[in-house]
Order: sequence, then structure tokens, then C-alpha cells
Amino acid sequence: MTVPADSAKDQVLTATTGLVNLRENRRWAGGSQVYDGGEQLVTGWHFHDVHEIEYAGRGMVEVKTEAGHYLLPPHQAAWIPAGLNHQTTLNAGVQTLAVLFDPGLVPVAGNRVRIIAVSTLLREMMLYSARWPISRTESGVEADSFFQALGCVVAEALDDEWPLHLPASGDPVVTAAADYTRAHLGYVTLRDVTRAVGVSERTLRRIFSAHLGMSWRSYLLRARVLRSMSLLAQQDRSVLEVAIAVGFDDAGAFARSFARHCGETPSAYKRRISGTP
Repeated sequence: MTVPADSAKDQVLTATTGLVNLRENRRWAGGSQVYDGGEQLVTGWHFHDVHEIEYAGRGMVEVKTEAGHYLLPPHQAAWIPAGLNHQTTLNAGVQTLAVLFDPGLVPVAGNRVRIIAVSTLLREMMLYSARWPISRTESGVEADSFFQALGCVVAEALDDEWPLHLPASGDPVVTAAADYTRAHLGYVTLRDVTRAVGVSERTLRRIFSAHLGMSWRSYLLRARVLRSMSLLAQQDRSVLEVAIAVGFDDAGAFARSFARHCGETPSAYKRRISGTP
């Protein structure tokens, strides 16, 4: 099943605020929803009464909650538990597959977004689930059994989490500093940020540690790596071009930081998500 771009756009834009009833009052145990769009789409803040695992087949997806900003690169999956208020950005050219579960199928869901590695088994089962859209008008025992089994596979996968997120804070100074940092990744310095938000370097270091649990420097490095993952997904960008774009003057330093956060080199990551040998 592939949802046409115009139709998918209408579906996404209906997610404005509050509860979005993806099952349309049908009580299926599970179902899938495919999105294959062109232009960027940003949902409003909303939540579901079902658990969701979203797999990015192509392009980059971003998920925001009150606790953080999560990046979903190609061939990874985002777990969004039922009831969690969130906002999703589907960047241009994104293709995703979302699988929805009745909360009873994955009882150890937690209360936050998680970016998880996708095993071959999990990927193939998610792709197979497309035969049962969440919008279907009929269902049966076969579908219920399948989603029950898939729920067990997902529950195991939740233990294999990737640190592909940036923490967030309700403190207005921390929020402003983090926003400024992300907007100027290519050349930002600590002094630039302190001038922009009107606090001392000592104060900025203290509030970042207190509110985000990491130093400003650590936040900057993680933000650069996450941005680089999005840029590396673009076919016309070389690893060196991406390194420079996100603020690394040295390709070796970029490779080391990327591998420390992602478990593989930028070149290996680019080959993997592009499907090239």
C-alpha cells in the first residue's frame, strides 16, 4: 500500500492538537499507515490512543516532545507510546511506514520516545504489516495474531536504543541557547551563544548542566552529529562537505565524533542508508 502524496498530506495535516484517532473508532489490535510525500510537513502537537513505531525507509523524520528532540534517520525506527504528546516533522522526500498497536500488545511501552535499531526480522515484519492498513474496514484472526507476534518483537527491540536525540528544557534561557546553537552549527561558539541570550559563559555552562544533564560543548557535538546524519542521507553531499557544513574543520575529528555517537563511520553510514556496496 502506498498513500498518494495529496491524500497523505491531508491525513498528516489533520493531526493538529489533542487526540488523533487513527483507528477511526474501529478496535483493531494493530494496523499500518504508509506515507510517501514530497514537500515537508509538520504536524501539530497531538497524541494517539495506540502505540506507534515509525520506520523511515527514505529521508529524515524529526519527533519533538517536551523532553527532547529526536532524529529518525533512514533505516531506524522511532517508538512513540500511546498518550505521549508530540510533534512530527516529515522532511521533503520522506517515505515512512508506521505500525500502530493496541496498548495491550506492548505493555512495557514506557513514557518517552525511543530511537531503536531495526533488525532484519523487525523490518520484514513491519513491511509485511502493510497488508493490514489501520484504516481497513474488515479484519480477522490472522491480522490479530500477526500484530500480537509483532508486538513481542518490538518489545524486545526497545532495549536496543540509540542516543539520537537532543534533550529539551522548559527554561526559557536554555531553550533560547539551544535553539541558537542548532541554528548556527557551522560556526557557533560559546561566546556567540552567551551574547545572543544575554548571560555569562559561567551561567550558560551551569544551566546547561542543570537542565539538560550535559555541557554546552556536548550538546553542540551531538547536535552536529545529528544534523550530519540528515545531510549524509542526501546523495549529492560528500562526507567532507557534510563535515564542513556542520562545523568540523577536520574530517578525522568528524569521523571520530560520528563513530562515538553512531557506532560506525560517516562513510559506512552513508553507504548503508544509500544501499551502495
